[in-house]
Amino acid sequence: MSTLRTDEDKGGFTAAEEFSVTQDALARCRHYRKHHGLYGVVDANLGRIVLEIGAVGAVVMPSTLGERVRGLLTTRGLRCGPIIAHPRSGRWTFLTGPVDNSYLDTELFAELFRVCASVALPGSDIVLPSPADERSGYRTWMQAPDGDFRPDFAQIVAATRTNARSSTLLRSTTGSA
Repeated sequence: MSTLRTDEDKGGFTAAEEFSVTQDALARCRHYRKHHGLYGVVDANLGRIVLEIGAVGAVVMPSTLGERVRGLLTTRGLRCGPIIAHPRSGRWTFLTGPVDNSYLDTELFAELFRVCASVALPGSDIVLPSPADERSGYRTWMQAPDGDFRPDFAQIVAATRTNARSSTLLRSTTGSA
């Protein structure tokens, strides 16, 4: 009788594979804490590194909008900070400094909603790339953390709003031609 078992609820991993995935995630989580000030925890059931929004903020958007936001920031000589790519869903998550109360602004919510972007609410969770995520291409760093630098929340929101407005204007002018 083999000591390895396959558990269908764990995605078909053997117990040894599941242990390895969790250990890899724990090592990565320690690295995020020590070198980047990202105080996540490992969800042992899934081997994912979960970070609560609050001291770290997040703005999520389609990757095409994210490319424009990153381009705007870099042309202004500003640093973008860490960006998580979600290749399968075509989305990016910009990690920022602490969230302010602007997420309560209904006008901001509406502007972001129109371009399929959103602000992660305080107390909600995001998932940081783990070794298993990166191997599968599920979640990767588009721009890896650089020390504990994260841009101001308001800076990323402003760049997102600028690009959202320009894309809305572009759609309205090309739609009326």
